[in-house]
Amino acid sequence: QVQLVESGGGLVQAGATLRLSCEGSGPPFSSYAMGWFRQAPGKEREFVAAITWSTGTTYYSDSVKGRFTISKNNAKSTIYLQMNNLKPEDTAVYYCAAQRRPTVQAIRVPSEYDAWGQGTQVTVSS
Repeated sequence: QVQLVESGGGLVQAGATLRLSCEGSGPPFSSYAMGWFRQAPGKEREFVAAITWSTGTTYYSDSVKGRFTISKNNAKSTIYLQMNNLKPEDTAVYYCAAQRRPTVQAIRVPSEYDAWGQGTQVTVSS
């Protein structure tokens, strides 16, 4: 059973930087993709970024491309989301998720993920 624990959220000003971490445990992640999603109050959960564990292929939403970077540390079973030049519209609860046997079609779809972390709050003030 996959377990995911996020950390690194906080309250920052616009233009600041944060790095989120997600440590996974459970079965080997070689056949998984790991994704970051976010959910703001009153809004649906939206895709932010994803990375395939085996090849390191990355995917980004248009709203964060060029500002956020997803990466992984195989030895620590941990993925990261480096968030630069944060904007107030980035304010949300950020969730880490795992998708077994990912496909290009499914990697951006929340309902296609098999396990979720508890979430970490990111608040960006203007």
